[in-house]
Amino acid sequence: MQRGALLDAARSLLSEGGTEALTFPALAERTGLARSSVYEYFRSRAAVVEELCAVDFPVWAAEVEAAMEGAETPEAKIEAYVRRQLALVGDRRHRAVVAISAGELDAGAREKIRAAHGGLIAMIVEALADLGHAQPRLAAMLLQGVVDAAVRRIELGAAENPEEITEAAVAMALRGVRG
Repeated sequence: MQRGALLDAARSLLSEGGTEALTFPALAERTGLARSSVYEYFRSRAAVVEELCAVDFPVWAAEVEAAMEGAETPEAKIEAYVRRQLALVGDRRHRAVVAISAGELDAGAREKIRAAHGGLIAMIVEALADLGHAQPRLAAMLLQGVVDAAVRRIELGAAENPEEITEAAVAMALRGVRG
């Protein structure tokens, strides 16, 4: 129960104030625990983020997968893949996972995150193969690059609103740079 409360507090802190906000004193204050008690559950901020990824990423990936399952054509699956990921940008689970750069995590944590992203990319390979891509895995990785760029653009609070960014990313995913 305490671990869940700490993770929920970490999500809120990261969502509200980014990396700087995630401190053990802040976690202790949010949960009503003594600071020393926080260290009983997590040895570092990176350990908190690693656990958030382990808990939240599968839920996020399941939402993307469910959106794709509701689509009937390969194109509709690709569109659902892009739209659902971009719709999740505002979700505090997602914001928490991306708030701390992978550079602050140890090699094991970075590998777990890479593996989780690999699972996300694997979801779209079949749809791309069905469209006739000679290298559907490569196409999936490049498609995820478009999604990742759109995520960063939305998170930056770019001049375009999130809907415009989403529409541009979907258009690029489905039609390439032809517009």
